[in-house]
Amino acid sequence: MQVWDAIREKRAVRHFQEKPLPDEAMHRILDAGRRSQSSKNSQPWDFIAIRDRETLQKLSTMGNFLGHVAGAALCVAIVTPVPGERFAWHMFDTGQAASYMQLAALEIGVGSCLGTVYQPDAARELLGFPEDKLITIVISFGYPADEARQGLGKAGRRDFEDVIHWDRW
Repeated sequence: MQVWDAIREKRAVRHFQEKPLPDEAMHRILDAGRRSQSSKNSQPWDFIAIRDRETLQKLSTMGNFLGHVAGAALCVAIVTPVPGERFAWHMFDTGQAASYMQLAALEIGVGSCLGTVYQPDAARELLGFPEDKLITIVISFGYPADEARQGLGKAGRRDFEDVIHWDRW
């Protein structure tokens, strides 16, 4: 798959087949995140790769619109340092790691969807990460339940001319 094709075809997938991902697929997805660029090569992330069905179900209750996590074959919780002076950079960097993982997944036929954790203390208790770390972003992965292309959602995309401002606003 060409990069441009992946960018155009990427969609949020919230419904997955009840089919596990092969170890090779999970390693490829996780390694894509590990290899992503970061500010000053700081690599401020750790990833918790969650496959256990009970853990996925519990995690899916820790944020609005996290239901897709319960049906995922894999959920990756992106762990960052607690907010400090570099927090904006850490979030930018983890966003890149998330994008790399999602594009790597798409290339091998695996769908994904981002989610936000609104109960970080409950997530810490469930997943056991250290007090000096934080989870706000998770990504569910799995084989899409419906192969039919859903288009660009209700709103579609803003027109190029409405988004791009050449040289100045």
